[in-house]
Amino acid sequence: MTNIPMLCFPSDFRWGTATAAHQVEGQPADNDWWAWEQMSGKVKDGTNAGRACEWWAGRYVEDFDLAQAMGQNALRMSVDWSRVEPREGEWDAQALARYREMFSALRSRGIEPLVTLFHFVSPSWLVQKGGWENESAIRSFERFATKVVEACGDLVDFWCTINEPNVYAMESYLLGLWPPEKRDMQACFRVIRNQLVAHAFAYRAIHRLQPRARVGLAQHLRVFDPLKPDSSLDRWAAGVQDRLFNEVALAPPVDGVLRFPLGLGTRIPELVDSQDYIGLNYYYRDMVSFDISQPGALFGRRLLTPGSKWSLEGWGEVYPEGLYRFLKRLQRYGKPIYVTESGIPDNNDAMRPEMLLTHLAATHRALSEGVPVKGYYVWSLVDNFEWKEGFGARFGLIDLDLQTGRRTMRRSGTLYGEISKAGAVSADMVARYAPELSSRLFPQS
Repeated sequence: MTNIPMLCFPSDFRWGTATAAHQVEGQPADNDWWAWEQMSGKVKDGTNAGRACEWWAGRYVEDFDLAQAMGQNALRMSVDWSRVEPREGEWDAQALARYREMFSALRSRGIEPLVTLFHFVSPSWLVQKGGWENESAIRSFERFATKVVEACGDLVDFWCTINEPNVYAMESYLLGLWPPEKRDMQACFRVIRNQLVAHAFAYRAIHRLQPRARVGLAQHLRVFDPLKPDSSLDRWAAGVQDRLFNEVALAPPVDGVLRFPLGLGTRIPELVDSQDYIGLNYYYRDMVSFDISQPGALFGRRLLTPGSKWSLEGWGEVYPEGLYRFLKRLQRYGKPIYVTESGIPDNNDAMRPEMLLTHLAATHRALSEGVPVKGYYVWSLVDNFEWKEGFGARFGLIDLDLQTGRRTMRRSGTLYGEISKAGAVSADMVARYAPELSSRLFPQS
């Protein structure tokens, strides 16, 4: 075995998977997504999160056992705000106790929980007050985060305050694809601003309770490259897309400044240096072409490169080089980096083994160049409710039978288990799971 070429990762590297409460729990509480799913035609395949993966009914035990058997030492999950605070200022002790059971179950299996406090789902009472457009959500979220940490801080010291502020705001308030289905650019950037400030207040509150806690955000970053690199208009359009999607939420937790379009240089003291790590959610690349007929998209049309590999139609180009590029880009912030999500909707598991191998090779390349990458979380452990797509987009390393709830390990799950246990990607694994990659990942062997 020692003679087999390997891409070895540090011994303390976190090998994990990622989930979100509403997508796996079932028996939803009173929140905006559950209300929205009841409306005809909202979810593409007609499914809903009523059952999901049945974690709230106890089947998290089965999935945690599978994660342990795969050799995972980390799992990212979230707490549903609408369960913990079903009515403003009222706390559900039983819900907090159930989450404590989940965190304890992970700890007992040698799996470290990374807990997200907001993953796209808002309690109905918050929505009735204007949701994240209303600045009052900032202090409400701080109060919620404080309550969860007070209740569970002996089991969790690794927190993600808010998942993907840019994606949430753009899908819900700019593109109108998610609840509340608004198409208002000002509202979109107001929501991002409020979520960043809420993150900052929650960050300070958590550290008052847990001085040594690790607290950060999960940032969704997407590659925007000019379709024609020699075109100044394409380069300009790609740069604008990059700034307004990627950079808008990256800089404020560093220097505390809310620049246009979030503000006019307002400095929020609580935002300064308000992350102990950077969470990177990475999936795809878009090629961008200048298009004067697309003012709503800032004159940029997103396209797929002809002949490129892409997952389900319309999702984007599978581009592992982009993960390396973002890891290098984030290095300048001087913080530990966790790949808090990376995956592919691959219903037949045809591309996922290759995706895992190439993206982990990209991660290893960044590590070898000094980038402080501390962990990698595959989205997702098991097939789950994928928001507007329902169960039509399968991301799981584990297949879920919607009728019986039966779990079946996919080939990609077996591969990830081998990688997690070895703490490495070996030439032997590549030869068995994606032999066409052998000369690319191990050119000397």
